Amino acid sequence: MKPHLIVLDLDGTLLTDEKIISAKTAHTLKIAEEQGHHVMIATGRPYRASEVYYRQLGLKTPIVNFNGAFVHHPGNASWKTIHETISLPVVNEVIDAMQQFPIQNIVAEVMDDVYMHYHDEKLLDIFGFGNPQILQGDIRQSLQMNPTSLLIQAEEQSVDTIRRHLADVHAEVIDHRRWGAPWHVIEIIRHGLHKAVGISHVAKWMDIPQERIIAFGDEDNDLEMIDYAGVGVAMGNAIDRLKSIANEVTDTNNEDGIAKVLRERLHLS
Repeated sequence: MKPHLIVLDLDGTLLTDEKIISAKTAHTLKIAEEQGHHVMIATGRPYRASEVYYRQLGLKTPIVNFNGAFVHHPGNASWKTIHETISLPVVNEVIDAMQQFPIQNIVAEVMDDVYMHYHDEKLLDIFGFGNPQILQGDIRQSLQMNPTSLLIQAEEQSVDTIRRHLADVHAEVIDHRRWGAPWHVIEIIRHGLHKAVGISHVAKWMDIPQERIIAFGDEDNDLEMIDYAGVGVAMGNAIDRLKSIANEVTDTNNEDGIAKVLRERLHLS
């Protein structure tokens, strides 16, 4: 069988609800690699929060971070990195506009530097993963460069209203996604970016055609990836919209849904 590119989202897909990779799924991925296939990660997380899983699987492929805003090869310094940022004036406009909504916090990330508008211990626990530099205070004062992403934490009932505002006012310069439960967070990246953009770049470099890409996901930041892949697979725990466009729906992230599909489709022994 010709080599396939296996693309894995992390949270809710490769990772169980306990944020681990099950032994069965890890073993299946290893078998797939031994039989000539390639495995890569495409996640909304920054690299510092995905590196542990990249290393655990022993990957030797590029990785898509920040939903496509940062595509790089951890093991190959000469590989042409892609890093697309949001214009700082646009960021400041968005933050100004957010003052009219009941938001809880705003966070900007510049690669591994984190800028947090308001002090929040729970968010510090999340964004502190990988030991980044964290600056707290008015982002409009502290942020001096274009960020990789901007996150808005809001009251649940305000998320859709904020997203409509972003779509009406800033649609030509930014794209935005909603995090999965229990976080009511809107993630903003530069317009035109998503996981499929990064994956297509990697697939071209690896000379693997679209029809030999198998991608797994569960949330709305996986929509373009699942649509783009030759075989787009929605996890059993995925949102309904993703299931509706997927080629296949597998078992949940807690039931080794990835392993099931790979063993069947790639005839892994």
